[in-house]
Amino acid sequence: MAENEYLRAQDSTIKTVLEQMPADEMLYDLAELFKVFGDSTRIKILYALFESELCVNDIALLLGITQTAASHQLRVLKVNKLVKARKEGKLIFYSLSDDHVYKIIGQGMEHIEE
Repeated sequence: MAENEYLRAQDSTIKTVLEQMPADEMLYDLAELFKVFGDSTRIKILYALFESELCVNDIALLLGITQTAASHQLRVLKVNKLVKARKEGKLIFYSLSDDHVYKIIGQGMEHIEE
């Protein structure tokens, strides 16, 4: 392939990629979401919630952290729509927000086990 033909082919490829590229704001939001998964305590909380709905005290006991630390991490997860809360009396119970969270974690585990 001549150099000019190669450059024209590359221009076409670049144009196609740029047309398919999400807006910068969406990519920023996606990067921020993945940052949430960058903390092992938050990953442990998500894994705990795979099994059961739990309150802050349960999570703190399971992970060996303070209730304050558990609450902070749950707040981050909730703001990022990865967990949801349900109040029962004075207790707040947390669970995974939807099937997407299961899939993200599951696919991540599959990837690292390959």
